Amino acid sequence: MRTINVSISDLEYNKFGLKSNKFSFSDLIDIVSKELTKQKLNESIELAEKYGLSKMTMDDISKEVKAVRKNAKNNN
Repeated sequence: MRTINVSISDLEYNKFGLKSNKFSFSDLIDIVSKELTKQKLNESIELAEKYGLSKMTMDDISKEVKAVRKNAKNNN
């Protein structure tokens, strides 16, 4: 097994909620993946709010999906 050292700032250390200075590579991947997922979710929420999508009801969403599917069938 190999060991690697990664340097991060105190801000990043706290941001990722790290509790230890040693953990497995798979743990590091999980930690980074969770943070990236949070960032992408926040970006999606911001875009939904910006374009008014966050106000859509489930009925509105269903209608949009049906319209897109119908349009896709008609274009084939």
